[in-house]
Parts: sequence; structure tokens; C-alpha cells
Amino acid sequence: MTIQENISLKPFNTFGIDVAAKYFARFDTVDALQQILQNPAIKGYPLLILGGGSNILLTANFEGLVLKNEIEGIELIQEDAEHVFLKVGAGVNWHQFVLYCLAHDYAGIENLALIPGSVGASPMQNIGAYGVEIKDVFHSLEAVNRADLNTVVFYNEDCAFGYRESIFKNKCRDQFVITSVTFRLNKVPEFKTNYGAIQQALDDMGVPKINIQDIAKAVMQIRNSKLPNPKEIGNAGSFFKNPEIPLADFEFLQHAYPDIVGYPIAGNMVKVAAGWMIEKAGWKGYREDDAGCHSKQALVLVNHGHATGTSIFALSEKIIADVHQQFGIYLHREVNIY
Repeated sequence: MTIQENISLKPFNTFGIDVAAKYFARFDTVDALQQILQNPAIKGYPLLILGGGSNILLTANFEGLVLKNEIEGIELIQEDAEHVFLKVGAGVNWHQFVLYCLAHDYAGIENLALIPGSVGASPMQNIGAYGVEIKDVFHSLEAVNRADLNTVVFYNEDCAFGYRESIFKNKCRDQFVITSVTFRLNKVPEFKTNYGAIQQALDDMGVPKINIQDIAKAVMQIRNSKLPNPKEIGNAGSFFKNPEIPLADFEFLQHAYPDIVGYPIAGNMVKVAAGWMIEKAGWKGYREDDAGCHSKQALVLVNHGHATGTSIFALSEKIIADVHQQFGIYLHREVNIY
């Protein structure tokens, strides 16, 4: 495998940040990955795995090895009366996988349409939208252990899934390279349309009897209406997590802000809409040079052309401090910072 030197990462991250990797290589098989990791020239260097580059903010040149995961393939490996099990290469584009499932009437991820990124990143982040998370359809994954280059299987219970969290972002951070993910999808759909504006979008579409294709279409319409296309303006989607606070704290905030947006969750907690707080604090549409807060969705930070990763990070720091001062709530970044 060819290892290149001093390669610009601008084409490989959706923020469009122009920083360089000391070393760069691509792999499309497990064998190719293992060969690269065995190369003595890169021993001891930090390692960054890129899929779609859609959930990272690069703040400096990467003084190590960047590997672009390009493992493809979708394989039906098991089937029963209720489910199909699909093994998917970690380099497969996430939205293309959703479209594949829609075309085959495999249900479970239609609410996750149009999320940027690759299949391999989906369990790392436990990606989610409109009431569905990866953990709901995840069966297992295969990953190469960087220490001994052996392939390890992780099942759902091994991954410590949480809200945009997994074992791969915490205890096992930077220890494994995910090469494939197996999903358990439904033959008979269980529609989830009560989150956000999905039902309203379906009503507006005049759908007499919904199916998974209609739900995906509604989700795509909603996302396109308020989320910027990374091909048109650099961004990584939702930059901040929606904070979870005790119900009593939420009710206290409601006295001062009757229109505050929150969703009840387990444990007598409420998930508060971070975008609502950021907008209420006056940051929606804000721009400082080429770093900005999107004009339609305050949860999204954007690169208007030539912003640096450090300037976008600095803007996020200001937003976090301001939201905390006004609401007493700390925002946490969903995007991985490098």
C-alpha cells in the first residue's frame, strides 16, 4: 500500500478545513489495513481514521498517519421470519446504505436518511435522528485491534452505547479500526413518526398510508429545509449535543422561558434543544470572518469559505460560555476535535 506524505485533508473533511497530514493512505480491505499498520515507517505515529470526514473539526496539521477507510460491500448474511442481517463495509456511504435498505423494504433506518458520513462511523457516534439511534438496529461489528492486528467482534452489549457515545469514543478510543458493521433490520416496519416534524411533513405530503419510503422522504425534506449541504457550505451537521437535565431544572427554566423546547426522556430527565438555546442567546446567523452559526439552524456551525479549525472552535467556545451564562447549562460538542 502506498503511503503518501504531506497531503491536504481539505477534500476529506466536510468542514473543508485546509490542514495537512504528515502521512496519508487508503485501504479497501482488512488485509490492506493490516499491511499499512505493520509498516515500520509509521510505528509510533498517531493515527486518524477517516470515513466521510463528516463529524470532525481539524484544528491543526495532523502529525501522524491518516487512513481513509474505503471498505465497500453490502451482504445479506442471515435471515429469519422477522429480520434480515446485513453486513456492511465500514467505508460505505451511510445515506447510500439507507437508500439500499429502502429499495429492498428493509425497515429500521429510514429515520436516519441523509445523515452524512460512513457506515463505520455510525456505531462510534451512535448516530441518531428523529427518535431512532444506531443501537436500535445494531447487531455487531468487526474491528482490527491496532495492538496485535487481530480482528475482534463487538456485539451490541459490548459497545456501551449512549447519547452520541460508544466505547470507541471512550474506553477503547484509538484502539480499534472498524472494518464492517452488521445491522438487524425489520421485515415488518415499526413506524416512528411522532418525533420532530415528521408527522406534519407526512400530512403535508398527503400520504394516505405510510411506508418506510414516505418516512425517509419526509425526513429528507425536513433536513434539506434547515440543514446546510456540506458541498455548498462547510459544516459537520449538529455541532453540539442536546443536553439532558433533570425535569425539575427544566420546569424552573420554563418559568423564565415558556417557549423553551425539551423532550421527556427516561429517568425523570428532559432533553433540551440546544439549537433553541443557541438561537435564544442570539447566535443564529452570527458570523465572525468566515466562521459562523448557520442562519436556519443554530445547532450547526459553518465555514463560509476560508475559516480555520481554530476559529470555528473559538466560536464554539463563545457559544458554550454564553449559553451557560444565560441558562446555566453547559453544551457539549458532538463533533470530534483534532
